[in-house]
Amino acid sequence: MKKEVRTNKQRFGIALPIILLTYFMIILDNSIIFTSTVKIANDLSLNNQSLSWITNAYALTFGGLLLFSGKAGDVFGRKRVYLIGLAIFSVSSLLVGLSNSAAMIISMRAVQGIGSSILAPSTLALLMDNYSGKMRTKAIGYYGATAGLGSSFGLVIGGIIASYWSWRVGFFLNFPIGIAMLLLSIKYLRSEKTYAEKIDILGTIFSILGISALVYSIDGTNYRGLSLIVAIVSLILFVFQENKSSEPIMPLTLFKNSERSFAYLARFAYMGFAVSYFFLTPLAMQRVYGFSPLGSALGFLPETIPQFIFAAVETRLSTKISNSKLLITGMVITFIGVLATAILGIGSGYVLSIAIPMIFVGIGQAFVLSPLTVSGVSHTTPEMTGSASGIVNTVHQIGGSVGLSVVVTLVSRYSNPAMSYNHAMIWITVLVGIALIFSLGIIIFNNRKKLKSN
Repeated sequence: MKKEVRTNKQRFGIALPIILLTYFMIILDNSIIFTSTVKIANDLSLNNQSLSWITNAYALTFGGLLLFSGKAGDVFGRKRVYLIGLAIFSVSSLLVGLSNSAAMIISMRAVQGIGSSILAPSTLALLMDNYSGKMRTKAIGYYGATAGLGSSFGLVIGGIIASYWSWRVGFFLNFPIGIAMLLLSIKYLRSEKTYAEKIDILGTIFSILGISALVYSIDGTNYRGLSLIVAIVSLILFVFQENKSSEPIMPLTLFKNSERSFAYLARFAYMGFAVSYFFLTPLAMQRVYGFSPLGSALGFLPETIPQFIFAAVETRLSTKISNSKLLITGMVITFIGVLATAILGIGSGYVLSIAIPMIFVGIGQAFVLSPLTVSGVSHTTPEMTGSASGIVNTVHQIGGSVGLSVVVTLVSRYSNPAMSYNHAMIWITVLVGIALIFSLGIIIFNNRKKLKSN
């Protein structure tokens, strides 16, 4: 038994750390920007509209190109596309750090979003190409855990950078790390096969237009209503096109599997909770408790540390306990954490209403994101892996944006920071409840499948 475990560890090799570090880098970068916006505005003399476009430009290209990027790996080779994405992300990160005007930083953030849109699905597809069987399940578990850890550590690292160094440091660091990953990837990653002959051009246009318009209708400043109409029409046309295309960028057959469909819906709602919670809680710490940006970042350690510890626990349990049971466990624990904060209210003090519930949120996240990722790509053929990876990451991105927009809109009438946060936590709890219900759909589907096989 010991010999088998030792062999499995050796089989992971260096490919897994390369993939996970690359994915961690793009998730981390997305969180660091939250704590850097004030210093960026002061340094570059940006108004609120220009400042908002630093985030919007990235979100538009990242979200809009995810489905296309997932399919591109199938057509041109996943390793080749991944290397292109890593080069784009690394160089654009350096240029973001060197920016001296609004036009430069916004345009470079848009290019950085293109790189991220390529890396997010290609890292997951490469992981599935490089491992199989139980090793693949464990590797996907690590991948899912990385998504949560990157978001958590991003706030802490961003707070430290914003307090002691220039905001540029966070972007400069991406360049040497990215180049190192590029060189290691060329040598150690394998996946030269292609799984499709062409890309559905019309479907690609409809998907980019539809998802980008949807993101803008959520995060944009002007013409949001018109953008929503464009998004709805484009996405309807996209579905019709995918249904008749011989080489769809999003095969609709992926949604015929109930486990995958429920996983996409659960991830959508769960990311709505996660982004809302990670965005609003640091603000509440500063506005209600008077924490500094660094203090509010360090105030997230009760969430970050348990998540880090239990992510390792979850990976070990994934070979002993079913994926759906781990998912439900994590959802329930997360629900307990956010419900406690919603019931107690922020007026109960940091320790009681924020820190202690955060421990549950951290443990819950550690148990949720990995199983959701496993279910999101379950029972896919190698030909559909890239598309499935694109859908997982698209749902991840759009779910967070939609959730935050909905929660902020619902509490916008409250001017008092404490009251606003307390009501936000009620809606955040509702989002986790919805994610829990969809997760129950996964376990019901798996139980029915077992009964049929017996």
